[in-house]
Amino acid sequence: LRLHQKLMPVYWDLKAMTETLLFEEPAASAVIRGNEEHPDIYGTALLYSFCGGTLLAVQAAGLPVDFPACTRAFFGFHIHEGTSCSGNSEDPFADTGTHWNPGGCAHPNHAGDLPPLLGNLGTVLSVVYTDAFRPEEVLGRTLVIHSSPDDFTSQPSGNSGEKIACGKIVR
Repeated sequence: LRLHQKLMPVYWDLKAMTETLLFEEPAASAVIRGNEEHPDIYGTALLYSFCGGTLLAVQAAGLPVDFPACTRAFFGFHIHEGTSCSGNSEDPFADTGTHWNPGGCAHPNHAGDLPPLLGNLGTVLSVVYTDAFRPEEVLGRTLVIHSSPDDFTSQPSGNSGEKIACGKIVR
């Protein structure tokens, strides 16, 4: 009974998060598309105002699956400061710029640093809560999926590889 009572606040928080995802309209969203080398990547990110921060739900499919045995497919995931998913032949998403970092913090404490995405047969599904920003603060910015996991150490952006997919955050 004691354990159950201690877990009740967690249960109600999870219940509130689930109800938010199921019944509320997102405050912002992004359609995620792959670059020319990864044209099959397609997904959606939904951003909800929640508890003074943001509840971010993302799903995407078509991600790379060719990883060595005993290696999990993790992908870096960040909000970037740029306002466009355009670029050039060397970097199709060059205009996304660097990680969104209004506080001038060192990596991995940029406001735009998010947990890596876990790929499962080319598909990712992730729901995360962050108090680092509210949806309205990131409108017009870009969400980027990288080819490698963020190492949470390397400066300035975690050595997370090339940008393989991008979406602009809109209302």
